[in-house]
Amino acid sequence: MRYGLSMPNFGEGIDAGAIADLASEAEEAGWDGFFLWDHLLAFSPEPVPVVDPWISLAAAAISTSLIRLGPMVTPLPRRRPVKLARESVSLDHLSGGRLILGVGIGAMPYEWDYLGEEPDMRVRGAMLDEGLEVLTGLWTGEPFGHRGEHYRIGGEPPDEGWRAVFYPPPLQRPRIPIWVAGTWPSRPPFRRAARWDGVFPMKAEGRRILPMTPRDVRDVTRYVAGHRTNGGPFDVVVTGETPGEDRAAGAEAVAPYEVAGLTWWIESIDPWRFGWTESGPWPTGEMRARVRQGPPKA
Repeated sequence: MRYGLSMPNFGEGIDAGAIADLASEAEEAGWDGFFLWDHLLAFSPEPVPVVDPWISLAAAAISTSLIRLGPMVTPLPRRRPVKLARESVSLDHLSGGRLILGVGIGAMPYEWDYLGEEPDMRVRGAMLDEGLEVLTGLWTGEPFGHRGEHYRIGGEPPDEGWRAVFYPPPLQRPRIPIWVAGTWPSRPPFRRAARWDGVFPMKAEGRRILPMTPRDVRDVTRYVAGHRTNGGPFDVVVTGETPGEDRAAGAEAVAPYEVAGLTWWIESIDPWRFGWTESGPWPTGEMRARVRQGPPKA
C-alpha cells in the first residue's frame, strides 16, 4: 500500500511556490505521492486564486526527489493531446521519472458548456480514448501518424506520408503510468481503465462526492480484473480522509481497503473537510498540518 495526497489547484495563498513547499513537506512527512486537481475555475461564488497545475507540478518536481507527482485528474478532452504529450514528457524528465498521469472526462458544466468545450459526456469519452491513443503514440519517440474522428497527426497530399516525432520519449518504460478516473457504478470508465495502469473510482450523488467503501473497492477491483487483457502492474486508487493526529486509528480505517484490493490511499487535503463553506478564509493552517502529520500507517 502506498499513500498520497490530493489537493485543489486553487485557494487563498495557493501559487506554484506554495505548492512546491507543500510537496517538499509531504515528502519529508513520508507520503509517497503528491497529486493536484486540474481545474480552470474555483468552485466558489467569491474570487479565489487558481494556479496552473502543470507549472505547479514542475515547481514541486524541482523541490522534491522521491515522491510521485501528477494531476488527479487532468480532463484530457479539454486538452490538446500533442501539447499534453510535450508537457508530460518534460515533467517526467524533470522529476527523474516520477510522473503518474491521471485522466478523466471531466464533470459539471462550468469548464465545458460555459467555456465552449464539448458538453456531451459520450463524445468526451470517445475523445478521451482517442486522445490516449495519440498521447501514447507520441510518447514512443518514433514517427507516429493518426487519423481519427477528433484528432489527426499527419499531412495531406503531397505530404500524406508525414509523421510526427516527439523526442525524447519519457524516462519511464514502457511509458508514463496512466490512471483512469470514473464514477462508480457506471461501467464504461472502468472498462477503459482496464486497458491502462490504474483506476481511480469515485461515487457521487448529484454534485456531492460520496466516500468509497471497502465493498465498493472490492467490486471495482473484480470488475476491472475481469476486463484486463494483460498481466502488468495495476493500481487501485481511492481518495478519503483519516485522522492525522492518530496514525493507529488511520491505519485501522485504511486496512479494510487494502484487503479489498486498494494499492494507493490518497488523503484528501481539501478545505471542505476542515469546515470551509465556500466563503471566508481558507483553513490553510489545518490543511498544512494534516500534510505534516504524515500518512495513515502505523
